[in-house]
Amino acid sequence: MGPKVVHLSDELDRWRYRCPRGHVGWEPTNNHFWCAQCARQHDDVDPEFDVLRDRKTGTEFAREELRLLTPAGPYGDAGHDESA
Repeated sequence: MGPKVVHLSDELDRWRYRCPRGHVGWEPTNNHFWCAQCARQHDDVDPEFDVLRDRKTGTEFAREELRLLTPAGPYGDAGHDESA
């Protein structure tokens, strides 16, 4: 089975996949994810994380298990350089 596809511009996918604390305000960055809602909290919450939780099934997916798609193509391809 190949990687799980998440369409970054699809509102349903954005609401289905959550940060480990249950927020929808996550973004891919480099080789992990970052959550704006976690970053705004004033306690010791780390806004960077390595897995997304599928709200529908409860399954957690590591970054390498996901294929993130944008309207311009897969995230990480030209224009979305994850190595920067």
